[in-house]
Amino acid sequence: MAVFASILLFLFTAFLPYGTSGHPSGLAGPGVSTETTTTTSHGPVFTVPPTVDIGMNVLPNVQDPQAVNPQHVCPGYTASHVRHTKAGFAADLTLAGPACNVYGNDIEDLALLVRFETDDQIHIQIQPRYIGKENETWFILPDALFPEPTERRPPHESNSHIVVSWENEPSFSFTVRRQETDDILFTTKGSVIVYEDQFIEFGSALPKNYNLYGLGEVIHGFRLGNNLTRTLFAADVGDVIDSNIYGNHPVYLDTRYFISGESGELTYIPEPTDKNAQYVSYTHGVFLRNAHAQEILLQPSNITWRALGGSIDLHFYNGPTAKDVMKSYQFSEIGLPAMQQYWTLGYHQCRWGYDNWTALQDVVDNFAKFDIPLETIWTDIDYMKEYRDFENDPVRFGYDKGAEFLSKLHANKQHYVPIVDSAIYAPNPGDSGDEYQPFTRGVDADAFVLNPDGSIYYGAVWPGYTVFPDWIGAVLNGSGAIDWWISEMLMWSKKVAFDGIWIDMSEVASFCVGSCGSSNLTFNPVHPPFELPGEPGNLVLDYPEGFNITNATEAASASSSLQSQVHASTATSTSPAGPTTSYFRTSPTPGSRNINWPPYAINNYHGDIAVHALSPNATHHGGAVEYDFHNIFGHQILNATYQALLEVFEGKRPFIIGRSTFAGSGKWAGHWGGDNMSLWAYMFFSIPQALSFSIFGIPMFGVDTCGFSGNSDAELCSRWMQLSAFFPFYRNHNTLGAISQEPYVWGSVITASKTAMHIRYQLLPYMYTLFAQANRDGTTVMRALAWEFPNEPWLANADRQFLLGGAIMVTPCLVQGATTVDGVFPGLGDGTLWYDWYDLTAVTGVQLGQNITIDAPLGHIPVYLRGGNVVPLQEPAMTTAASRSNPWGLLVVLDKAGYAFGDLYLDDGESLKPNATKWIRFSAKDGSLMITPNGQYVDTSPLQNVTVLGLPHAPSKVSLDGEDLDSSYWTYSEDKSLLALEKLGSRFPNGAWGDETWNITWS
Repeated sequence: MAVFASILLFLFTAFLPYGTSGHPSGLAGPGVSTETTTTTSHGPVFTVPPTVDIGMNVLPNVQDPQAVNPQHVCPGYTASHVRHTKAGFAADLTLAGPACNVYGNDIEDLALLVRFETDDQIHIQIQPRYIGKENETWFILPDALFPEPTERRPPHESNSHIVVSWENEPSFSFTVRRQETDDILFTTKGSVIVYEDQFIEFGSALPKNYNLYGLGEVIHGFRLGNNLTRTLFAADVGDVIDSNIYGNHPVYLDTRYFISGESGELTYIPEPTDKNAQYVSYTHGVFLRNAHAQEILLQPSNITWRALGGSIDLHFYNGPTAKDVMKSYQFSEIGLPAMQQYWTLGYHQCRWGYDNWTALQDVVDNFAKFDIPLETIWTDIDYMKEYRDFENDPVRFGYDKGAEFLSKLHANKQHYVPIVDSAIYAPNPGDSGDEYQPFTRGVDADAFVLNPDGSIYYGAVWPGYTVFPDWIGAVLNGSGAIDWWISEMLMWSKKVAFDGIWIDMSEVASFCVGSCGSSNLTFNPVHPPFELPGEPGNLVLDYPEGFNITNATEAASASSSLQSQVHASTATSTSPAGPTTSYFRTSPTPGSRNINWPPYAINNYHGDIAVHALSPNATHHGGAVEYDFHNIFGHQILNATYQALLEVFEGKRPFIIGRSTFAGSGKWAGHWGGDNMSLWAYMFFSIPQALSFSIFGIPMFGVDTCGFSGNSDAELCSRWMQLSAFFPFYRNHNTLGAISQEPYVWGSVITASKTAMHIRYQLLPYMYTLFAQANRDGTTVMRALAWEFPNEPWLANADRQFLLGGAIMVTPCLVQGATTVDGVFPGLGDGTLWYDWYDLTAVTGVQLGQNITIDAPLGHIPVYLRGGNVVPLQEPAMTTAASRSNPWGLLVVLDKAGYAFGDLYLDDGESLKPNATKWIRFSAKDGSLMITPNGQYVDTSPLQNVTVLGLPHAPSKVSLDGEDLDSSYWTYSEDKSLLALEKLGSRFPNGAWGDETWNITWS
């Protein structure tokens, strides 16, 4: 939880510089700490001074009027010694003039490698020609941390759909062109390449009104637009709009729309608004394999990429569809998404503030009382002993009572997931009763990040002064962090029977600059340098937009209290009056890097890159520094946790939800959207955020439903509970000190939640199949309309609707007080049919690209079925286990030609490598539904009903596998063009999906 960015903080302008040792100079020690009775432990503790989390007052380069534009002063490079290889060509690049050394030291000699990896994929790499062990991590992302693609037989250059050219006038540039459209996908022509030891810049012109997607993680609309600076630097900040937050995914999709001329040539259309035109789209992808801090500047005519290290390691994907790009990206670079256990698709309930096992039991009981499905109960850091990993609070969350609670929970086929933070408490050396064995064992294992002098680096997080596991040293140099983590997780699992793990604070976060605990461990445990939500002076008083309309009296009271609180906080602030106007800037140091304060200042939310993070010169075992690996701490803790859960749950798929992610994290874990706010705007932003994580190969995505920070209300929570029911990861979670927002708190939310959950739990087999397809083929689970209907340019910015798979379209109401929602029905130009989920009637009277008004009273979320699909269903129940044993149903939604297709995947729902699986293919055409099973998994549930939509005429007879059915088994609705087969269960005594192909026919 990133409450640092979402709670009211003291206002400061003072800062404390930190030195090259990794320790803050002049660090505030015992003499300036203040005693408080508000504590993260069970007695009075010292509060870390807020000033320790203030760094240098840097001004982002993109905002600095004094900043030098590298394009105006740097010479670029000249290519020579060009030579062809089996897979492409290579060349030497040499600085084309005097070094500019604008934000680092220019690298005079570079190496260019162009490799045609497949017919549709190329790799362009530029890196220093001379690299040794002393500087390898400056420029090279090690394969051990992020594997290079496996070797494959490259195509001959002449067979590639992508053409690469280069020239030396006025300096070296390269151009990537698509053969089919002859348009330029990427070109550095017209600009110079800048390559320094702390700064890289390259860019490309882009067509007018371009459509770019990805470059995450960011709270923004799905289409990125042409006026945005994207900073990639993992930060513990909460969901700040347009800023850098938790994850880093340097990949984008570029979609362009064309019209074909009479002779077949394609013309790019920058404003494709003519509904009568026949457009064709092409999408390509670009991935920069670089984990250093980055900025991507999106401007009206171009994209500029800047990095504080690493190399130019570009991968281009021809597409030509978004689906093709995402598949290629996953197969070639980041790996396929982890297959989830079946139960993880159920509903999850959490909050920061569940005080003990009894409180958890009350929540579980209330869900049962109100007949609301509950699959998993979660605990935030409340369960910990003084916020320490791998130790439960002995009074409130004791192991014996916990075992009773979890035994009862598991007997009901429900689950439990606790949070685990990314920092480890360092015990007070002056207090013999403060022993903490996970720390002691970690020290013995060389498991923790170091200072440059080899001592342990001590930051500060929730429990007080803390240490940080050294995943980089473990992977690159064999130190003990991963083995130690696995061991701690195993030991703890024997005390707490958890079912999955939630990883938080993994950017990695620290509440102070530098190794602030080194001289202060005798004050542990200490309170964070800010007030927690709900503490005096930081009451949670925010409410959603429009709350003053629906709850005027309560809103007025909260607003008044909030103003008083802000006034009191400002009045007690130690900040001097007036803004600070003096900024700290650095210049390149000849022959070395200034990693603490790089000469180029990125647009980081926290400013100085050491603030609220590990210092850049924190050192990993083997000598690598945090500056080069900050962005993959979260990625590697997911790797370590995945390995740990393989040991804890031998043979089962690990279930992990993590906060900080990098390219490829999806092969280990899912992700939640972080610390959002209980605001209507954040409910909307959840959709583009989810669609972006589909691009990133992390389909197990959801947000804190009803909002994390602030107070929700009945209307917002009703709408949000319904929207999130169609996200893969479905969890309600809110902050300490806020009002409760479990769905049973408000009567209207109970009704809305049960309505949407009924649909979700019916669709569980369909959703599970989508995950199996993603794990097998690299397909997506949540989909943008533009991906499924690529030739409709008016969908390029559509992010208020989405598809779940290819068959289900969701059009949520996202506006406070509204009772209708505007939506579009795509594909009408190609004859696509849409049916209302609730009454199964066809959508009629809508034109191509028309935005129409749809009724959406509170408690109703519009959901539509797309013609051409067969959707498997099961009767819903209170848990996924109970649902799995219920009878089957099929929705056969015919297209205009009378065709429909679908798949169903079955296995045991949990095994990493199931002993038996089964794929069932459904194929409807020419008055027949063919069911073709393939595999050995045995499911004994019968098929109870089949509904066929889009049947224009009543059949004279209906047959089941050649046997005519009595009319008592089927009915036809002329009004709805619907054939309904019911009460079929007795005809499937051994289950619906056996070993043989069978069919249902109507004629």
